[in-house]
Amino acid sequence: MEGASSGGRGAAAPARMTTVSRHYFGGGASERDHDLRVDIIENIEEDYGMFVWPCSIILAEYVWQQRSRFSGSRVVELGAGTSLPGLVASKVGADVTLTDIAHNTQVLNNIRRICDLNNASCTVSGLTWGDWDEPIFDLHPDIILGADVLYDSANFDDLFATVTFLLENSPGAVFITTYHNRSGHHLIEFLMVKWGLKCLKLLDGFSFLLSCKAASLQGNIQLVEIALDKEKHK
Repeated sequence: MEGASSGGRGAAAPARMTTVSRHYFGGGASERDHDLRVDIIENIEEDYGMFVWPCSIILAEYVWQQRSRFSGSRVVELGAGTSLPGLVASKVGADVTLTDIAHNTQVLNNIRRICDLNNASCTVSGLTWGDWDEPIFDLHPDIILGADVLYDSANFDDLFATVTFLLENSPGAVFITTYHNRSGHHLIEFLMVKWGLKCLKLLDGFSFLLSCKAASLQGNIQLVEIALDKEKHK
């Protein structure tokens, strides 16, 4: 772990306790046998956006296994937090924009540090769900990623409004997200219908996860691919 304190006179600021976690892909997905390593700076004293959550690990593994699909594509990660799925997409050849809440400069700055640590050329941008600020109009993704973005039902409509706008702005695009079943799949199905979306694929998140990774994770995690329902967007 590493700590940081302020310089100059007076009392030192409390140390920010951070750690770097390493994530391996390909081969045996281990320190000794892998094709790709991504290092993530995590702040163990912060909430949500400063940890690598199980949904992020599962989505990142899916990106790796689908890497030929991601290579050369334009990818936007929503609520990126520590950005593991987006970084894997970047490493396999995608043009990646990593986004999180616009006013959360601590998370956005940490994303930039993580990109630098991994020599990843990603665009980092503030994007708050449900807000129609200028940056969102410039995004034309082929694939939208979101790991554990369905954790607070109060934000679901704003999230789906943003996803729907990006899908409408990018013909043929898909939204791929992983979520715990605590979110309530029936509510998600209702919102897909409400916003004119449809499910293309629904997978148990552990069905494609390597056993060496699955052993350290818990929960009932689903992966879903979502697209516009063209019948409702004529």
